[in-house]
Amino acid sequence: MAVSSRQNQNMMNLIRKVHGLVERPDLTKHRQSQDRIGAILGTEKGIAYEETEVDSMSCEWVKVERAHLKRYVILYCHGGGYSTGSTVYARTLTTKLAESTGMDVFCFNYRLAPECKFPAAAEDAMKAWNYLMYLGYGARDVIVAGDSAGGNLALSLTLKLKEEGRMLPRGLALMSPWTDLTKSGKSYQTRSSVDPVLDQEYLDRMIENYAGGMELTNPYISPLFGKLEGLPPVYIQVGDNELLLSDSTQLHKNLVKADVSARIDIYKGMWHVFQMSPLKNAYDAMNKIAEFIFDICR
Repeated sequence: MAVSSRQNQNMMNLIRKVHGLVERPDLTKHRQSQDRIGAILGTEKGIAYEETEVDSMSCEWVKVERAHLKRYVILYCHGGGYSTGSTVYARTLTTKLAESTGMDVFCFNYRLAPECKFPAAAEDAMKAWNYLMYLGYGARDVIVAGDSAGGNLALSLTLKLKEEGRMLPRGLALMSPWTDLTKSGKSYQTRSSVDPVLDQEYLDRMIENYAGGMELTNPYISPLFGKLEGLPPVYIQVGDNELLLSDSTQLHKNLVKADVSARIDIYKGMWHVFQMSPLKNAYDAMNKIAEFIFDICR
């Protein structure tokens, strides 16, 4: 069913309140409220949530409680501006991913800023990757996915694996990836009045928390500036109403220029990581991610 303009605006107003990105500058409260949202909206019957620890890093397996495909696994990098977010909050996405693909999803609680600045999160992503290799998965058995800062982290991890001459994942699925911490894209101006989730002040705060005083064009901080040649297939989803629209469209252009198999879907009227929402569009988008994953796993 099509969503009317008024319904869409009402939903965006609700999303603005739920995310509380601007209204809750207190990181501790912000993190706690996100966990509550994840526990309420992300936890589903028929899904098993199994906590585990990897070298003192807490992690979570999300698995459908039915016969399912175990050959492949999705390594999920949660979003939150590198300062918030968790495996519990990410259930609003990891649960949908597990349901739509029938694959096990492995999510991890990387160290957060400003307590732990770059490269702490990147080091933890590599730790999660190495754990999957230890379990016996091959690199080609892993699809790396992420939203927002988690999309940044998924790209950063893949670029690091490439630099080290290691095997790369089978593919990347990115939702509203935050790829350019220099904020050079046009959408930072053209979408500033319509984005219900992000604003310039919030982004500046997150950038300072994570990479204050550092060179923001470092490809492991802003993967948009990385050498993308040789990357595995990439699928990007982004909302037309979000500040980070350019981060996705320019990434797609750079990937195509680097001769990487890349696809982007821009969702009209949608906002930053709209896939979290309990909307038909969100489930349809997740099914498209599943189609991409099935296609590259043939």
